[in-house]
Amino acid sequence: MDEIREGQKPISPWGYVGYEILYAIPIVGLILAIVFSITSKNKNVKNFAKAQLIMIVIGIVLLFILVVLGLMKGMTPEQIEQMLMKQ
Repeated sequence: MDEIREGQKPISPWGYVGYEILYAIPIVGLILAIVFSITSKNKNVKNFAKAQLIMIVIGIVLLFILVVLGLMKGMTPEQIEQMLMKQ
């Protein structure tokens, strides 16, 4: 019978939901995602935390692009903020 090593245990579906909720908490979630991506002994938890960090970086880059495009279009920072809040 195949035994799963401790560092290879799969995460349950509810585990993924729990980690998603945890990572959604501002600041605390970011800090924990960084900590889990570096120190977790479970490879699945480590990879999921890294995926969360990648999604955060993608979001920041897209936000930066939107702001730069808005400024190039001649919008004021207040108009850009209103445009972003509508979505």
